[in-house]
Formats: sequence, structure tokens, C-alpha cells
Amino acid sequence: MRRTTASFTLFLALGVATLLAACVLPAAPPGSRSGSPPAASGAPPSQAPSTTAAISPTAPGPTPSGATPSAAWLTFTSRAGLSFDFPDGWSVTDAAGEMPLSGDFVDVVNAAGKPMASLRTNIVTGAECVDKLPFQVYDSEPMLALSEPGVGDGVGPRYVFESRGDDTAPGPTQTTIAAYGITLVPDEAAATACPMFHLFLWAPSGAFFGGTYNPDNNRTPGDASLPYLEKAKLYAGTQEYQDIRKMITSLRPARLPGK
Repeated sequence: MRRTTASFTLFLALGVATLLAACVLPAAPPGSRSGSPPAASGAPPSQAPSTTAAISPTAPGPTPSGATPSAAWLTFTSRAGLSFDFPDGWSVTDAAGEMPLSGDFVDVVNAAGKPMASLRTNIVTGAECVDKLPFQVYDSEPMLALSEPGVGDGVGPRYVFESRGDDTAPGPTQTTIAAYGITLVPDEAAATACPMFHLFLWAPSGAFFGGTYNPDNNRTPGDASLPYLEKAKLYAGTQEYQDIRKMITSLRPARLPGK
């Protein structure tokens, strides 16, 4: 598989195979705040995002049918102007001020210290879809709070838990991988698909919020000897996964003080 220098650098920086791009991240229209919904009629335009991160209590939001949400949730607001909810008992670390590059560099871990997801902003990447692989989609939901009309040829961001590769392989590998995150790529209609592209628009470029499914970190029921992608299917029915799903799909432009 051929990759551009930009996408390969991004893959090394984030440590997840989900960012091997299937297409080039579309540019935002001039003057737009990528990822923000349009202002209501008569409302003032969005202001610059907060420069400090914050955590505050929040009421649990809706969850998918059949899911049992964790009892208490908190809200994290990033320096780049994004907010998301996460279960009380999980931890959020924000190393943005310690990193040589600008943008958010946020990690979420569960009570056992296992990584659940990462949020990165100020990402610029582009790559080619050279090889296509067998794929599966375990879960998908539109991310309306991040939609911006006129961007990406009308394809809005959506949350997805999907996989690429061999059903019988132990995984995870660079060609057999399952991951959850936010994408601008529309649903595939063919039997094979390009490598995953879990990026969405957020000024000044792109952003990532998700993670790679890893049985060592993501607690999964069933026989430990099952093929990797079979474990991914089982994981989609767990409480931990539903909390991850709810956390990622809660991502939204932050409410700035006084707005």
C-alpha cells in the first residue's frame, strides 16, 4: 500500500492504523469554522475557541436502544473549542501545552488506565486509495453536531465502528484492523473498501477522535482464541463499547462563556 509522507507521519504520531487515508481531506470554505454548525438566523457568528481545557459535570444524554449508560458523566472542553461527555471514573489527560505542535492532544483512559480514545486537532493529511480490502461495519451514526453544509460534497461526518482485513487473522495488523471514530467517507456499497479514514473537518484543518480496537485494552467477552474480527463483533455489544460510542458521538462545538 502506498502512502504519502503526510499520512505516514500522521500514522506514526497517533499510533493507529485508522488514519491511513482513503481520500484527501477536503478543504474548508474560506472564512468557515470547520466542524461548527451554521449560526441560527440573527445569531452572532462563532467566536474564537477557548484557549484552556475544562471538565464539568453533565447529565447523561441519549444512548442507543438497548444500551445501559454509565450512571454519571462529565464534560471535557478542549482548547480547540470542542466538548465531549465521558463517564465519571474515566480520566482525560490534555498534553497540548507540552507538545511541540499546536492543537489538542487529548487522551481518555478508563478506570483501569486502559486507553479508550484520543482527540487530536490541527491535523493535515492526504493519501491515495491504492489497495482495497474486505470490510465490515459494526455501527454507524450521523454526527449532526459537526456537520457544515457545503463541505465534503454534501457528505457529513458520521461515527463508525468498522474493520478491514481477513476474518480469520489473529490481528490487529496493518491490514487487519478494527477501529471506531468519526469519518467523512460515505457508506461503502461494494464488497471491498479503501483503508480507513477517521478524520473530520475542524479549523484550521482536520481532527481525529477515536481509537483502535485492541483486545488487550478493550475488555471483550468470549473465547480469547477467537479471530480478531470476531472479537471486534463481540465488543460492539459490551457496556464499555457503548460508553465509548456515547462519548465520541457527544463531540460538539463547545459552548463558550457568555454565549
